[in-house]
Amino acid sequence: MMSEKQPLLKIDELRISFNTYAGKVQAVRGVSLTLHAGEVLAMVGESGCGKSVTAQSILQLNPVPPTVVEGGSITLEGKDLLKYSDAEMRKIRGHEISMIFQDPMTSLNPTTRVGKQITEAILKHQKVSRKEAYSRAVDMLRMVGLSNPEQRMRQYPHEFSGGMRQRAMIAMALVCNPKILIADEPTTALDVTIQSQIVDLLLDLRQKLGTAILIITHDMGVVADIADRVAVMYAGVVVEQGSVRDLFYHPRHPYTWGLLDSIPKLDHSDEPLIPIQGTPPDLLNPPKGCPFAARCDYCMAVCHDHLPEETEAGEGHTVRCWLQHEFAPHVNNRFEREDK
Repeated sequence: MMSEKQPLLKIDELRISFNTYAGKVQAVRGVSLTLHAGEVLAMVGESGCGKSVTAQSILQLNPVPPTVVEGGSITLEGKDLLKYSDAEMRKIRGHEISMIFQDPMTSLNPTTRVGKQITEAILKHQKVSRKEAYSRAVDMLRMVGLSNPEQRMRQYPHEFSGGMRQRAMIAMALVCNPKILIADEPTTALDVTIQSQIVDLLLDLRQKLGTAILIITHDMGVVADIADRVAVMYAGVVVEQGSVRDLFYHPRHPYTWGLLDSIPKLDHSDEPLIPIQGTPPDLLNPPKGCPFAARCDYCMAVCHDHLPEETEAGEGHTVRCWLQHEFAPHVNNRFEREDK
């Protein structure tokens, strides 16, 4: 769902570090992304690649110290959020941009009824009566598929199942009709059936409310189900981004190939999964060249010494890889296939 208009959210050359006792961890190293109104953008990559740090920086949720923003900008409809004070950001959080965290049990207050938590979110951002806020909260719980919403309003988080808590978190995040919803691995702790229900719910709510969604995941199955565009991150760098069709039918980066290889194949259930050998680089001392070079089967000398520039691999499809250079040897891309 691409738009020719200006993006709703734009991250430009964002660089974030953490000052630790061992030194400076360069967690995000020049990330640039855009999110358009009503679009679903998925950020994928293994743990520690910088996905959550990037997303949390949008709402200034990374703790200071040790977080240091080294450079870049994050603009919401032309407003640079990195220049906002904490008081100004409190007006943005939950109102214009909301976030669903990985573990709803640690995000919901265990000592407060679910209904009160949702109602307070409405009263904080909108000038309505407590009665109207309560009614809206009930309606939102019903919209996210919770049965007997009036009863659920009176219950505590520990009385909800994992899937119900995630639905309650989604209700709380969307109750003020934000322009953007950030979902940080919203299906990770759930079983496969509930995962599918949550994905369907997010798509349904996107359709009804027009909310743009930035979803963080390492599950390529979720990406295929929900995303319009995908950004693949590795060691704090976006190594490839494009439409969901680009990533599944025309992937260009060897790391993306590795992610696709790790997907279980139902028609070859007896075959072992193919892991990506090796470990990610130490971001206390990141490599000066391509961050994936040490684990790449197609690594060349230039990969160790120089970080590749972002190159166009198609309309809206970009990749950082020396294999895209005109002088690079040809590599057979077994993932390349015709769109269905």
